[in-house]
Amino acid sequence: MKTTEPIKPSGFTGRNNTLIFAIMGLLLAVVFILDLFLGSVSIRAIDVAKAIFGDSGSDFETIVMKFRLPKAVTALFVGIALSLSGLQMQTFFRNPLAGPYVLGVSSGASMGVAIVILGFSSSLTVVNLQGLGNWLLVMSAWVGAGMVMLLIMFISSRVRDIMTILILGIMLASGISAIVSIMQYFSSETMLKAYVIWTMGSLGNLSSGQLNVLVICVSAGILLSISSIKMLNALLIGENYAGSIGLNIRLSRTVIFAGTSILAGSVTAFCGPVGFIGIAVPHIVRNIFRTSDHTILVPGSILTGGIVMIASDIVSQLPGSESVLPINSVTSLIGIPVVIWVILRNRRNSVSF
Repeated sequence: MKTTEPIKPSGFTGRNNTLIFAIMGLLLAVVFILDLFLGSVSIRAIDVAKAIFGDSGSDFETIVMKFRLPKAVTALFVGIALSLSGLQMQTFFRNPLAGPYVLGVSSGASMGVAIVILGFSSSLTVVNLQGLGNWLLVMSAWVGAGMVMLLIMFISSRVRDIMTILILGIMLASGISAIVSIMQYFSSETMLKAYVIWTMGSLGNLSSGQLNVLVICVSAGILLSISSIKMLNALLIGENYAGSIGLNIRLSRTVIFAGTSILAGSVTAFCGPVGFIGIAVPHIVRNIFRTSDHTILVPGSILTGGIVMIASDIVSQLPGSESVLPINSVTSLIGIPVVIWVILRNRRNSVSF
């Protein structure tokens, strides 16, 4: 497998990057606020402000504070988590098509969730998934995601072709889906319905307890991602050379592995398998900043992931309509063109990560 040289800054100075970050931060704030305004019910700006600042006399306080604000926060953390996990996977596997959804990591997390929801259906109900049940759900997703990560890492150490790894990842996801289908066949009707609804992917069905767990887990994953910036930069030049300059390869793998599993698994546990954000956003960020320096890419992915996910949530709501699109439908429309563009670019240049 050939490797490309890290993308040089290509004319972008520190001042330019600061300006881009400022614009992206402003855009993130704008789309976050828009997500509070837009929905099936039209709410004026003054009413949203009253709801946010605790005006108990506002008729819209329940809509804004109980539904729209938690959903916007969920979209923000989901976008950040998937973008960072995708960035780390693409660098770690040196594969531009790597991502938690494409390589089956999200499917592994889904299997962990299925074991909890379907495997113990005789003694576990949706109502019981509160408190420690939420942590059981998210930890099972971490284990499932981690197992797939280990398997993909084993395959990538022996197979160097990007497309072969991609195909194997898709086959692995299909195999996991087959196992889950068998579990669904033997599960109770109540839990089967709960699991099918969960698989559709949703940002608005989280309880306050689940949202708290999601925020805590994603925050931990963000800290691990930030701590791995130097490791990711060193791995761009290959593990052998990185080891020769003093990088602890085993520690680096553990930190990146743990961060990716926590980020992807946490999102999948509570929001279902959300596709294509993890593969698309890192490429968008690389082309905005024209660099492979993770000191820039990590915060860039945090901002861009939040923007893209919240914008997807706005589109999925079909503002002014009572209908709501599955979030995966919107993220697929964003991510699939990026995947096609990456494949065509690599074929044209005949090089890859």
